[in-house]
Amino acid sequence: MSTAAPPSDLAAEALGVLRELTGRPGAEFREGQDAAVAALVERSERALVVQRTGWGKSAVYFVSTALLRRRGAGPTLLVSPLLALMRDQVAAAARAGIRAVEISSANATEWDDVAARLAADDVDVLLVSPERLTNPRFREEQLPGLVARCGLLVVDEAHCVSDWGHDFRPDYRRIRDLLGTLPAGTPVLATTATANERVVADVAEQLGAGGVGVTTVRGPLARDSLRLGVLRLPTDRARLAWLAAHVGDLPGSGIVYTLTVAAAEETAALLRDAGHDVRAYTGRLDDADRKDAEEALRENRVKALVATSALGMGFDKPDLGFVVHLGAPSSPVSYYQQVGRAGRAVEHADVLLLPGPEDLAIWQWFATSSMPREDHAAAVLSAMADGRAWSVARLETVADVRRSRLELLLKVLAVDGAVERVQGGWRSTGRPWVYDADRYARVARTREAEQRAMLDYAKPVDRARCRMAFLQEALDDPTAAPCGRCDVCAGPWYPTDVPEGAAQAASAALDRPGVELAPRAQWPTGADRLGVEVKGKIAAGELLEPGRAVARLTDLGWGQRLRTLLGDDGVGGTVTLDLEAPGLEEDPDAAFDVPVQRSVSDVPPDDDLLRACARVLGAWDWAERPAAVVAVPSRRRPRLVTGVAQGLARLGRLPYLGEMSLAHGGPTGGPGGNSAFRLAGVWQRIVVGPELRSRLDELGAVPVLLVDDLADSRWTMTVAGRELRLAGASRVLPFALALTA
Repeated sequence: MSTAAPPSDLAAEALGVLRELTGRPGAEFREGQDAAVAALVERSERALVVQRTGWGKSAVYFVSTALLRRRGAGPTLLVSPLLALMRDQVAAAARAGIRAVEISSANATEWDDVAARLAADDVDVLLVSPERLTNPRFREEQLPGLVARCGLLVVDEAHCVSDWGHDFRPDYRRIRDLLGTLPAGTPVLATTATANERVVADVAEQLGAGGVGVTTVRGPLARDSLRLGVLRLPTDRARLAWLAAHVGDLPGSGIVYTLTVAAAEETAALLRDAGHDVRAYTGRLDDADRKDAEEALRENRVKALVATSALGMGFDKPDLGFVVHLGAPSSPVSYYQQVGRAGRAVEHADVLLLPGPEDLAIWQWFATSSMPREDHAAAVLSAMADGRAWSVARLETVADVRRSRLELLLKVLAVDGAVERVQGGWRSTGRPWVYDADRYARVARTREAEQRAMLDYAKPVDRARCRMAFLQEALDDPTAAPCGRCDVCAGPWYPTDVPEGAAQAASAALDRPGVELAPRAQWPTGADRLGVEVKGKIAAGELLEPGRAVARLTDLGWGQRLRTLLGDDGVGGTVTLDLEAPGLEEDPDAAFDVPVQRSVSDVPPDDDLLRACARVLGAWDWAERPAAVVAVPSRRRPRLVTGVAQGLARLGRLPYLGEMSLAHGGPTGGPGGNSAFRLAGVWQRIVVGPELRSRLDELGAVPVLLVDDLADSRWTMTVAGRELRLAGASRVLPFALALTA
């Protein structure tokens, strides 16, 4: 570690720039800031800065940029992982008198203007995402010139470079290749607040590729302003009730983090019903709504944003008063990164974790999200051996993997040099690629160890260690020591009661069943290559109506009950969770498969479930009421599906026409794959048998309620409903107990 002071002439100039940029005549560098500036400006070195949130890592690259620009250097290229972080950095640069612009999916209409400003040398800092480095237009038109003129390369949130890091993103590995193209002597700065020794060593090794020296500036990670705690409550109702009753008592404004999009939206709705001014913040928001929500929190116009990790790295609100987690992130390092949003410019901020029983199932996705499966990689590379460009939609017909995972696989193959992104899709480079099973196994073991550590962190007060010291130790901070403030050191600082009124309100909200089941309107691209001769829009005479389900499996309340009823995972192997996750093009939202080994239960529906189903049907604003009920044939839960269908027929005083029939051995494949394979697996395998056809003929062209237990890809419902329409049903109204997403 090097902390040598800069020469006195540079020190004076750097201090003057700092005071200019901050507008504070008495501003001084924090310990280590001036050393990093000197390494970049005076010695043109590569520096890795590992410092706690709020230390001032952005001051290092803004001061260095100003100094280098004075010396005739070109613009700084800053690789930044999230749009929210980019917006904060552009705004901070403007306040500091630095001309910063971004190239991202959020400002595509401005790219030509940005290019013109770059050509005119009217830009000091250009911010791009790591994914932008793969964009063919950017890579061909902008990147070569930027690299040739680059005065400083900054890699923000550099832990993403390492696959040992808690937030690894495959495209960050391209930065190592980018380093090799920089002109000799170009300074490089990597910054992070969340890196343990393994990650620091990995990032430093990548920065120093080619034998270049790396200066590491690392400081203590304790946050004296944070008061940490863990409150364990028995149910999701109790957690939400506690939050509704006590969020108003937390200091200032803050963030309530959830693990899924559905939980963020439900929690925000419940808190608003309880009288709290909150908003949901997820990757589903469009860019304008995200900006508005961020500003509302910054300006204290809301008590909290109920957010997924879409509101993550780099969100800048120095006076954030609290962070509450409904459900724990998958590692202490990730948790430290998120709670670091609070207490940066206030003396005291409260941080509370409310762990949930569903956390572990969600973590299992994080453990493997960036690791490709060998069979999927082999199928993709074999297909692409023809040398042509393949679209992602076309590749879905050669590998039975959801699009989100397929895109991640392509990123991994691309950074390993096996494929490249081109106009029209992806193309093989012809370079050999070997599945690195040992590395993926090591990373998987690391993820599992992180999960166990998070369980240790969340232990009750009487069995836990100092919360802050625990997080510091997870980051290999040698200065770790008891903080004297957390609930372990000083006793619980938070109320533990759940008022009866709040509990009743939470139960009422969670017990309210009913979500829309959107029908499929388009056949998947490439289905004909799997033997299904359909394409384009589904014909009007074969379409289903918008349907209903009791809940999503990711929902609180009924979602949790249905997960238990359907065997926890709902589909006997995977559950699709609407997680906010890293690694996708400037938008961390996607649905991913979470592998869970559970038994599949098959029991008749109880009265509570049938009443919930009846409530959903009662609130359904259908244009035409169903005149009969039909069940989807189920090999896994026949008693449950037929029981629900018969129960609804009885409650609605409708004729139950029976089950549809299985043909050609019934559906093939399993849950969790992509649309083309899922359609092929049910095509012509669920049919209208002779008895059902006869009963339909007797009724004539009437609307039919089609009942199933679970809607995953929705192709089972689509194919079954199409068969009913072709057999004479005037409408098909799909109804499922649960949706996977």
